[in-house]
Amino acid sequence: MSDDSKTTKTPRDSHYANLRRAHRDQKAGGAAPAANSFRPKQPLPPGQAAPEGQVRLYGIHTVRAALDNKARSIKRLLATRNALERLGIADITTLPFAAELVEPREIDKLTGTDAVHQGVLIEALPLKPKPLEALGDARLVLVLDQVTDPHNVGAIMRSAVAFGAGALITTQRHSPHESGVLAKSASGALEHIDLIEVKNLADALEKLHEAGFQTIGLDSDAPQELEGSFAGDRVALVLGAEGKGLRQKTRETVTTLARLEMPGAIRSLNVSNAAAVSLYAARKVLKGG
Repeated sequence: MSDDSKTTKTPRDSHYANLRRAHRDQKAGGAAPAANSFRPKQPLPPGQAAPEGQVRLYGIHTVRAALDNKARSIKRLLATRNALERLGIADITTLPFAAELVEPREIDKLTGTDAVHQGVLIEALPLKPKPLEALGDARLVLVLDQVTDPHNVGAIMRSAVAFGAGALITTQRHSPHESGVLAKSASGALEHIDLIEVKNLADALEKLHEAGFQTIGLDSDAPQELEGSFAGDRVALVLGAEGKGLRQKTRETVTTLARLEMPGAIRSLNVSNAAAVSLYAARKVLKGG
């Protein structure tokens, strides 16, 4: 038999053979698996809490929007040289608050290493939520019924601003507070939309009715399609939490229940995607009205 016919063991073969041997030894009461065996990923450092009464916001779009918002009270900025260039800040010493030029790892310590901070972070006072009476003459608003995931709420804010919604209405409880995660997901939209908090959602819906709003609750089992449900020139789209959907009291209070027609195999959307599609449909109707 020639040498060419022999099986040659590769380092990968040896590695898996060692794993199998270590597993047999462990079952037999022997030594634990070798140090080079597979291990679960270690959790990433969680970061540090913001100063009391403040929030930490990060990311180029988020921070740029906060810098441009006259209602935002900023206490400190940390940024890399590259981030400052992207923000259009030529001289950090001209800023009206404390600012430091830092390396990315200094921001990692504050946000945690899983945060995509893009080299910039601010510490600021949170924006104050507004009362329902602040709606003014808005024609399109979004109402969230206990949507708690800050990623989803941030993404919904982004869509709301993109489609010209006048406000985002949430409950004081069972809703995420302003945070770096929410603001990063909103990509600057947090600074461009009125956030209204209410104690009782059903009472708030009744007040919207009195103000001339048609409240449309999104429900995948509703008998009516969203496109055919619009009536009037003021619309409040009401969306429920992931999995649970709208609460029973909310379902009983809204003017209309409607569904997004989806002919595909999947019959539901993530709440932030459903918000975007619903806003698009509402905007088309209101624009033509």
